[in-house]
Amino acid sequence: MDAFTTLTGIAAPLPVANVDTDKIIPARFLKTIKRTGLGVHVFDTLRYDEQGAERPEFVLNREPYRRAEILIAHENFGCGSSREHAPWALLDFGIRCIIAPSFADIFHSNSFKNGILPIALPREMCDLLMEDAQLGENARVTIDLARQVVVRPNGEEIAFEIDPFRKHLLLEGLDDIGQTLQHEPSIDRYETGRAAEKPWMPAISIA
Repeated sequence: MDAFTTLTGIAAPLPVANVDTDKIIPARFLKTIKRTGLGVHVFDTLRYDEQGAERPEFVLNREPYRRAEILIAHENFGCGSSREHAPWALLDFGIRCIIAPSFADIFHSNSFKNGILPIALPREMCDLLMEDAQLGENARVTIDLARQVVVRPNGEEIAFEIDPFRKHLLLEGLDDIGQTLQHEPSIDRYETGRAAEKPWMPAISIA
């Protein structure tokens, strides 16, 4: 998982509440277990019409938001079913940070596990950032995770809260497997000792 330290990028405004995971990635695209290739289908029913043509009014189909790395939305983002494909699809599109007043619990957790930073800010702050985003290419937003601030294009800083352990994992780029591998020497010592004491038991490898 790529570490998240400081991000400066284009922010796409999505002034919609209760964006569910089926809206983020429809169920028909859940057959894959790969984390790549889903970006083209993120918000599929909003981005494309029945013939598969782009809907020009949808924000991610317009410049400069095709290159957005930050998404700003309204309350309860990521509600609905607990599909991990939702953060996979957003990440594959290029989104590394989502700012909203609130998030569904499972989506919130899955985002951290996949290297996406969900930031909860009051609705009025989200609306200000959406106004900034409407300015387009030059209205870049900076996310400084170490300092826990969102920096508006005018230089104003907005502080946000984050669980210290999750912050550490993002800064270090550690997913669940990465956390386990940090203990690899201890695991190897245990397995070596176990093999000597109980040679009839099969060895376990985490490589």
